[in-house]
Amino acid sequence: MTEKPLRLGTRRSTLAMAQSGQIADAVRRVTGRGVELVEITTYGDTSREHLAQIGGTGVFVTALRDALLRGDVDFAVHSLKDLPTTQSDDLTLAAVPRREDPRDVLVARDGLTLAELGAASHGGPARIGTGSPRRTAQLNAYARSHGLAVETVPIRGNIDTRIGYVRSGELDAVVLAAAGLHRIGRIGEVTDFLSVDTVLPAPGQGALAVECAAYHADLAALLAELDDPFTRAAVTAERSLLAALEAGCSAPVGALADLLSDGQIVKEMRLRGVVGTTDGSTLVQLSTTGPVPETSDQALALGRELATEMLAKGAAGLMGERAL
Repeated sequence: MTEKPLRLGTRRSTLAMAQSGQIADAVRRVTGRGVELVEITTYGDTSREHLAQIGGTGVFVTALRDALLRGDVDFAVHSLKDLPTTQSDDLTLAAVPRREDPRDVLVARDGLTLAELGAASHGGPARIGTGSPRRTAQLNAYARSHGLAVETVPIRGNIDTRIGYVRSGELDAVVLAAAGLHRIGRIGEVTDFLSVDTVLPAPGQGALAVECAAYHADLAALLAELDDPFTRAAVTAERSLLAALEAGCSAPVGALADLLSDGQIVKEMRLRGVVGTTDGSTLVQLSTTGPVPETSDQALALGRELATEMLAKGAAGLMGERAL
């Protein structure tokens, strides 16, 4: 008797469907099981408010998680940066596949880079659209330090909508995640890859989360075949920093953990973090380095260690500075 296909819960957006389709293909390869996508609408998809106003944490995942717990779907795929930092006891993070490019990118008029855009005379400051206080804080700080004329403009919408603001001339540029453009085959529209020294990404950016119900241990074991231990360690450290700073993903916090190697041998993990006021006037940006975590507890400790240092340097006083 043929086993029933596994039901994969996904948001309906083009990006969500693309990344869920890629995970579905991987699950088919490693399990031999059929997989069907089940489209689910989340509150974050229907609300027109800016994410900072609706409390970005969880707004794109709650409906998917509810479907898991009801048994309507067998597993779900999320953009990992959308997950709350506290894991539900009723759910298992079965796999964190290998991460895509975590950087932010610019899609600008006339093929311009960020430096060129901010320096160009175009009847006033360059208008750059983003819905992220984290990006806003760091873009404004970069503009201040380099004498660039930049105005950040809050926007929402899918990739087509955001790039459409540039194509129509309403905005000079928009900032997006490289990973999303890679996954839908539109990375060629990027005009500038923003260095992580300029804009640190959101904790977990570029990574996906594959969740199932905790009682479904056999399925969790199958899905674990997709897990990339280095990616899991990195995003665990980043999200530990975020949790220790007591910030939701609508707060201006960036973090990135990467691996430092000596030739072919990975030696250490470096974790960088930033917290800033959205006008870019103040940033607290620090890093720490330690052995590559071999356990979740070690990765969590790395994040907490850096958070403690950042709080001591004044990050706590910046956490209330949110972009509305």
